[in-house]
Amino acid sequence: MTRVPFAEMKQTIKTAFIKAGMPENKADTCAQIHTESSRDGVASHGLNRVERFVEYLLKGWVVADAEPSLVVNLGALETYNGNLGPGVLNALFAMNRATEMAAVNGIGMVGLQNTTHWMRGGAYGWQAADKGFIGICWTNTESCMPPWGAKSEAVGNNPFVMAVPRKKGHVVFDMAMSQYSYGKIWGLEGKNQRLPFPGGFDEEGKLTDNPDIISKTRRVVPIGYWKGAGFTIMLDLISALVSGGLCTAGIDQNGKGSCGGCSQVFIAIDPLKINTQEMIDHVLEITVAQLKQAVPAEEGNEIFFPGEQAAKKRKENTELGIPVDDAIWNKVKELAG
Repeated sequence: MTRVPFAEMKQTIKTAFIKAGMPENKADTCAQIHTESSRDGVASHGLNRVERFVEYLLKGWVVADAEPSLVVNLGALETYNGNLGPGVLNALFAMNRATEMAAVNGIGMVGLQNTTHWMRGGAYGWQAADKGFIGICWTNTESCMPPWGAKSEAVGNNPFVMAVPRKKGHVVFDMAMSQYSYGKIWGLEGKNQRLPFPGGFDEEGKLTDNPDIISKTRRVVPIGYWKGAGFTIMLDLISALVSGGLCTAGIDQNGKGSCGGCSQVFIAIDPLKINTQEMIDHVLEITVAQLKQAVPAEEGNEIFFPGEQAAKKRKENTELGIPVDDAIWNKVKELAG
């Protein structure tokens, strides 16, 4: 396994973004988030997304120097037009603005329209938690998943994130609406590996754990089957209506690639406006302790709380270097010249 130091990966990605037309300061921030995602074990939305992002910059589907502009201000709720700027930068801005409002009002909510792919949604949960806020955010996407009972794509695989700040390690939950994200499936494609659990349907409509077959049929299975399919529809509708932006059907018509013109929602809550720090610490610690006391279904396994494994990966890969797919790493180095 090839491992790459954090600084080297970030600089290589940053150079690739600059060569594609991004201003240096914006390229630096985007490269930081891409590298952090790979460091935390989510290469599918980090290093592995660099080539596609560069492609979108060159096509003009992502506007390198765009800034979000205010559309509506209702006090604790604001909406912004992302102006097709880099999704990472727009999302960082939106969650930061939500925390600023929450610091005053206890809660802040930002709807973001006309933005682009935010890469790893969990990054914005960690962002809120690092500042001491509960964070909730989600995005809609182009249609890339069948609604329940269908075999053709008509709904988005809309990522949903929740985060709670904790002194001993934040609790952060980042999930796609499918059992496995397409990034995870594509990462295993052609490697003769199986998913841990069935993640989609084959051509006969039977559940399968074969990523190659799922990639071909594009019939990923929603979390909770019909419940997940319903959940993704509601996230789509609410993100469009809160932001005044496009729903999944509109993104499809927009025709600007993955998440081109998508809608997002960012919510921040200041728990100290409601509780004492002692009460917050108590709730978190007895919850984590109870989880850790649960008897594993398989002997020798460990029970983790959401975000714990990402933190472990972060520590390991910071010390040893970030593992990379050599073909993808070489391509990114090519893009960086």
